[in-house]
Amino acid sequence: MPIGRRRNKIDRSLRERGVPPEPQVREREEEQTSGPWDEADAPDDGRTRVDLGPLRLPAVSGMELRVDVNAQQQVIGASLRSGESLLQLSVFAAPRAGGLWDEVRAELARGAGSQGGQLTEVDGPFGRELAGTVLISPALQPGQNGPVKPVRRPARFLGVDGPRWFLRGMLSGPAAADPGAAAALEAAFREVVVVRGTQPMPVREQLTLTLPPQAAAQIARQQAARTPGQPGSPAAGTPRPTAPGPAASGPAASGPAASGPTVPGSAG
Repeated sequence: MPIGRRRNKIDRSLRERGVPPEPQVREREEEQTSGPWDEADAPDDGRTRVDLGPLRLPAVSGMELRVDVNAQQQVIGASLRSGESLLQLSVFAAPRAGGLWDEVRAELARGAGSQGGQLTEVDGPFGRELAGTVLISPALQPGQNGPVKPVRRPARFLGVDGPRWFLRGMLSGPAAADPGAAAALEAAFREVVVVRGTQPMPVREQLTLTLPPQAAAQIARQQAARTPGQPGSPAAGTPRPTAPGPAASGPAASGPAASGPTVPGSAG
C-alpha cells in the first residue's frame, strides 16, 4: 500500500528577489508492501481466496481454514491450520494515521506478563512482532470436571497497520518457535486481503466476519444438533490459545472462542 506525503519546496532566493515562486512538488515517497494487502492494492494473482467479508483468506492446499465464534455465535476471527501449527486472524478498525500495532504490542506484552507469560519484541518478516510464551487453558477432556491448570506454550504475534484497519495474527504450535514450521502460515498471512469498507467505526472495534452460504448452513446444522446446555467448544483436548490482555475483546485480547466449521474449499 503506497504510503507517503507531499511537501512543497520553494526556492528562497526567488522570494528574496520578489519573483513569484512556482511551487515545486517533490516526488512522493512511497513504501510498498508485499502483503497482507488492502483491497485497493490487492494483486491480480489468480489466487483463490475465501470471502469472509472483511477478510479474504487464501485457499491453500493442505491447509485448513476454520472460523472462530464467540458465545453469541458471532464470527469474530478465522484460523488457518498447517499440520500442528495454527494462525489465528482478527481484523479491527484503526485510525487513519496508523500506529495501532505499536500500542497493541505494548498491551499484549503487559497482558502476557501479568498472566505469567512473557513476550519480547523482535524483528520479523512483517516488521516488529512479539515472540515468547503465553499461558493457555486446555479444553476439558470428556468426563473431566473442575478447573484446568494453565499450560505455558510458545506464541508469536504478528501485526500489520493498513488504511484504517489493523490485522492481527497469532501463531501457536511448532510455528511459534520453529521458522521452518512457520513458513507456510507466514506465506498465507502475506496473501490475506482486507476489505475495510467505508462505514465509520470506532477505533479498535473488531470487524465482523461473514460466512459463505455453504459454511453458514454447516454451522447452523451444528448448532441445531448440539445438546441443550452444552455450549459450543473446541474439540476435546485441543487447546485454543487466545491473545492475553485485560479486556474481553479488542486487538489485545480475545473473547471466548469456539471452533466453527471448516470452510469448504479451504483444504486440499
